[in-house]
Amino acid sequence: MPDHHYTSAAGGEPSGEHAAGAHAGGGAAPAPGGHDHAGMLTDYWRRFLVSLVLTIPILALTPEVQALAGVEFAFPGREYAVFLLATVVYLYGGWPFLAGFAQELRLRSIGMMTLIALAITVAYAYSAAVVLGLTPGMGFFWELATLIDIMLLGHYIEMRSVMGASRALEALVRIMPSEAHLLRDGEAVDVPVGDLVVGDMVQVRPGEKVPVDGEVTGGASSLNEAMLTGESRPVRRSPGDRVIGGAINGEGALTVRVTATGKETYLAQVIELVRQAQESKSRTQDLANTAAFVLTVTAVTVGAVTLGGWLLLGQALAFAVERAVTVMVISCPHALGLAVPLVVAVSTSLAARTGLLIRDRQAFEAARDLDVVIFDKTGTLTEGRFGVTAAIPLADMPEETALAQAAALEGLSEHPIARGIVDGARRRGLAIPAVTGFRALPGRGVEGDVEGRLLRVVSPGALEEQGLKVADTRVSQAEARGETVVFLVEGDRVLAAFSLADVIRPEAREAVAELRSMGYQCMMLTGDSRTVAAAVAADLALDDYYAEVLPHEKAERVREVQRQSRVAMVGDGVNDAPALVQADVGIAIGAGTDVAVESADIVLVRSDPRDVANLMRLSKRTYRKMAQNLLWATGYNVVAIPLAAGVLSGVGIVLTPAMGAVLMSVSTVIVAINARLLR
Repeated sequence: MPDHHYTSAAGGEPSGEHAAGAHAGGGAAPAPGGHDHAGMLTDYWRRFLVSLVLTIPILALTPEVQALAGVEFAFPGREYAVFLLATVVYLYGGWPFLAGFAQELRLRSIGMMTLIALAITVAYAYSAAVVLGLTPGMGFFWELATLIDIMLLGHYIEMRSVMGASRALEALVRIMPSEAHLLRDGEAVDVPVGDLVVGDMVQVRPGEKVPVDGEVTGGASSLNEAMLTGESRPVRRSPGDRVIGGAINGEGALTVRVTATGKETYLAQVIELVRQAQESKSRTQDLANTAAFVLTVTAVTVGAVTLGGWLLLGQALAFAVERAVTVMVISCPHALGLAVPLVVAVSTSLAARTGLLIRDRQAFEAARDLDVVIFDKTGTLTEGRFGVTAAIPLADMPEETALAQAAALEGLSEHPIARGIVDGARRRGLAIPAVTGFRALPGRGVEGDVEGRLLRVVSPGALEEQGLKVADTRVSQAEARGETVVFLVEGDRVLAAFSLADVIRPEAREAVAELRSMGYQCMMLTGDSRTVAAAVAADLALDDYYAEVLPHEKAERVREVQRQSRVAMVGDGVNDAPALVQADVGIAIGAGTDVAVESADIVLVRSDPRDVANLMRLSKRTYRKMAQNLLWATGYNVVAIPLAAGVLSGVGIVLTPAMGAVLMSVSTVIVAINARLLR
């Protein structure tokens, strides 16, 4: 250090297609894959309305419906009028399903659209053949029309639910303001945010949003970052502090120098990470995809068997066709295909809004099965700065007076211990007196005149050189805990002692206690001495600790624990990188606005170790929702398909294609609602 240093006993280390993107201007980009979901939603609604209007005369002209209504009227060519209206409904209303079927064939991935297209095509072709006299029987154009109406309405409702699942992410996109007050020659000029470049100076007025990431150069204010980092309390920002684009300014005006724009901003990185996480593969999704494919093949097969079976049993062709169509409609694997992606979209967006950035979904899913959480010490469990743990009066000087005078001397030093003493005095609200004649004592301490007294703050070694000894159990106990002790001396009198240590985060105690209550073992890795590590481990009630571990040895310690347990490693993402990669789940803490921590699977934006417990809970709840959706989507078909095939027709229970469409749509909406309940 340029002025002095102490010999420190402490040592060591003081479906994703519904996601939105981001671009340099801060606005929303089209969803990946080029899908315009708002346009698709409008298209489905328009087709539903047109089909519904055409269905009314189809129903009115159908003899079976007239019989149910107790009315009867006819005119020459009535059946051809119904045929014409039904053809329009089939081609216009059914077009999304027919086009989807063609796409599934091109991709060689048959699924939901295949079943719907086959069902409506078989129903239309059979009914058309009856009208044209190609086959005897009774057509069911009215059922075809109502089936298409219900399918369109079901898809519309389901798509709204799907879009709702990603609204949290879209809200992130909309956080960024569109304009900024650029300072030119001292005057504020409104410009688009996309025109800003690094180095520009912008003005942020009270109540406005910060336009881009930057550094405060003038003014002071409290900022609300809740939508960005999940930090519920306003954070104070003054010259030299960094601010995040999208944060809401409080009571003061700020001048901010732009440090990042476009894709380099914190918010853009968050959006990109969330988008990647929503699109990343999930083991559970692989299972769901396989099940959906098997269900599609099964539905087509059962539909064909149902058709042939009823014909062999002597039933009319119309009845057999209707049963086959109902089977294919009711067994559409839409709910199964959406069971996992919807939960993924909701959980990823929810995590981002609460300060948990998921970079690897498989690691996130694995978090539910962890046994051990290993924490790095410095900057994770501790604040990474020296703090005064005790001020010990050794003469007739009051404790607060001694601390204030020591702080006066240390105020001119940049040493970590000196900063710790000054911070300790300020945190207690003490008035720090002026100092004159300041002089550094290299390797020993500092001295100067404080309120007319020549005082020194020195290390234990300097005290021994002077032949002074301190026999005080409080000092001995502090040294035994591995804390650094310095002394305030006047001449040959030792006035006070100050014990300092790396300050344990208050929230670290809560985090460890909560994780242990959830059944996890909590351990610590540190390069500090065993004495210091033992004191921290005892204070936090950790299950175990590893001390004096060099950065390159941390991965090996993680491997040792992995031989018996599944492990999460929580570190700062820099010197802990090898250990983060080695662990089953790597969690980076202390990332600040640098969210692209390449070695971590998950980033805790708030740098709060309590978020580790939040992460574990969210992982378990997410998996539970996936399992519930998969169970419902598969279990529903076990009951629905036999009913659709007509196994209970002998007792009068027969499902029409329209009723099958209703049940299929309801099952899909249930899956969507259950996913959103994750919130």
